[in-house]
Amino acid sequence: MAFREALRELKAVLEAIEEMEGDVERAADLIASALKKGGKVLVCGNGGSATDAQHFAGELVGRLKGDRPPLPAISLTADTAVLTALANDYGYGEVFARQVEAIGGEGDVLVAISTSGRSENVNRAVEAAKRKGMGVIYLTGRGGKVKGDVVLAVPTEDTQRIQEVHRLLLHVIAEIVEAKLQTG
Repeated sequence: MAFREALRELKAVLEAIEEMEGDVERAADLIASALKKGGKVLVCGNGGSATDAQHFAGELVGRLKGDRPPLPAISLTADTAVLTALANDYGYGEVFARQVEAIGGEGDVLVAISTSGRSENVNRAVEAAKRKGMGVIYLTGRGGKVKGDVVLAVPTEDTQRIQEVHRLLLHVIAEIVEAKLQTG
């Protein structure tokens, strides 16, 4: 019963996100343009979104479909020494913003991931990125009041379905970015 119900829920959400195709293309364009100009991609999120941040950075630095040069991407969730030092010294709300301030630059892109859109540390990172002149792509679910150059809001409040669709969206974005960079 749980398996079939999960499939029904996921199918419904996947059908609902078909209208996001243009926004997914815009997200990929923003990243590809930044990379072509020598910029980098920073990614952040908490919990399952932290693993998605690491996975997405890995796809860009490594590869998704075919062999290509590595792309500059950094997951702000991966360095436990930095995370714990910042949380201890500045509070957990600053763990991503402080990293954006340190290593983000004008023309870079922040990919912010929060299923609720209410993660204080992710939203502070978005604010820091905007102050630095960075582009912002925000992946969230329904209900979050978020800001970004591109907002990909999965139309459900079910955390599991949001995370499943976020992984799909990140894979598609990486695939489009690879194609755009290979064609010039």
